[in-house]
Amino acid sequence: MKLTKIILFTVLSTVMVISSCSDDDALSPVNQTRISEANAFETPTRVDQQVLGMYAGVKAGNFMGGRYYNYQDIRGEEFLNEKSNQVTNSNTWFFSVASSTSEVNNFWQSGYYAINRCNVVIAGLETSPIAAALKTQYLAEARFLRALSYYSLVTLYARPYWDGNGSKPGIPLRLKAETSSGNSDLARATVAQVYDQILSDLDFAEKNLPLTYGTTYDRTTRAHRNTAIALTTRVLLSKRDYPGVVTQANKIVTTAAPFTASSGVANALVPTISSAFAPTAQTVENVLSFAFSASDAPGTQNWLGYYWSTLNGNNGEYSLLPGSIIANAGWKSTDSRRSFLGISGGKTYLQTKWQGGASAVEYMQVIRYAEVMLNLSEAIVRSSNTIDSRAVALLNSVRQRSDNTTTFTVASFASVQALLDQIAVERRIEFLGEGFRSLDVMRLGQDFAAKGGVPAVVVTANEYIWPIPQNELLYNKLATQNPGY
Repeated sequence: MKLTKIILFTVLSTVMVISSCSDDDALSPVNQTRISEANAFETPTRVDQQVLGMYAGVKAGNFMGGRYYNYQDIRGEEFLNEKSNQVTNSNTWFFSVASSTSEVNNFWQSGYYAINRCNVVIAGLETSPIAAALKTQYLAEARFLRALSYYSLVTLYARPYWDGNGSKPGIPLRLKAETSSGNSDLARATVAQVYDQILSDLDFAEKNLPLTYGTTYDRTTRAHRNTAIALTTRVLLSKRDYPGVVTQANKIVTTAAPFTASSGVANALVPTISSAFAPTAQTVENVLSFAFSASDAPGTQNWLGYYWSTLNGNNGEYSLLPGSIIANAGWKSTDSRRSFLGISGGKTYLQTKWQGGASAVEYMQVIRYAEVMLNLSEAIVRSSNTIDSRAVALLNSVRQRSDNTTTFTVASFASVQALLDQIAVERRIEFLGEGFRSLDVMRLGQDFAAKGGVPAVVVTANEYIWPIPQNELLYNKLATQNPGY
């Protein structure tokens, strides 16, 4: 198995999107057959290629093309490690990562690589001669992807926002394009500062992204206005800014069922859960997806199907724990979301949510409309402290799409907490394998439950978050380590 080569400094190790070149011929200082720093942003076509390169950096297998979702889920209590393979994240499952662990270093490296690609585009656009409107759109896409990347990093390497109201050490905020060495040293920003930057980027993105695109493919795979609004609800939920979640979600969720986005892309639930995960799905539910194909795959051991399934040559690295969410009595056998599950060797796997092998055409769901609906449902209840009828209706819409035999009413819940507990159960069922479990545990200040011989990790434990990577500490003299590592 080919391990990722250790790079000296994760941000500055990037093979830049735009390659600098020199020509010994003084009459031709820029090589005219290559795209260089001097001409990479001269035409709309070239700039568009740089923008697509940003998406490629974010959807890398070691980052958000696969590993991210696996890390966030196997830290929770739903999955059993079947292989104990360090290459496929067993250290994360066992809560035994160290600053030298490959997943800790590789994810950080890939994340900052993606961020730097965004920063390169932002810097290049400053002097680009392309039309102002197009320049603004591309800048909004860059800032959206940078926000998505920073959120993905800060939720693993730093304490949750509620711990000290954002005052704890976050991660370095690198906002300038790095095209050479010499800028390694940068202190960690606070968690609050990182969130402020994320929300600033998302606010700019919301105001300047297109309302829609001309093709279904672009509406599914490139950020538009509703994409920025949807991600903002996720970020604000992690911040426990529940009124803010309600305000944002209301921009793209109607007041009553059937819930839809009334402007921009017509985002909504699709009629069946299976259609949201069809291999070639380009649906209104997928607010943002990453597209993969045989010639553009995230790599065998990054592919979600490889982890969750034994079909199509996948390895079945993680089965579902018998006492986890699959044992929930309210998750009925007739619920169509159980059709994703399958038995292999006496174990239950999440077989078909992602159906392909490592070379298949597949769409990785990054943000689904179902998430926005459940984010809004929870935020309404937490901000109002009531058993709110609209919150119940949102919950019902997600549940009844897959289980039309269950109907919740206001009278179904004896307390506000009972409704919140049911929303939490719905999230565990609906988003199983999609990378939400660790995020939800941490934002709610819960312990990680014991699982398969691994003891519980309490909220105050050092292992609750990842360490800062060894490589970062080696070359960034201002970086500090998380306690206990």
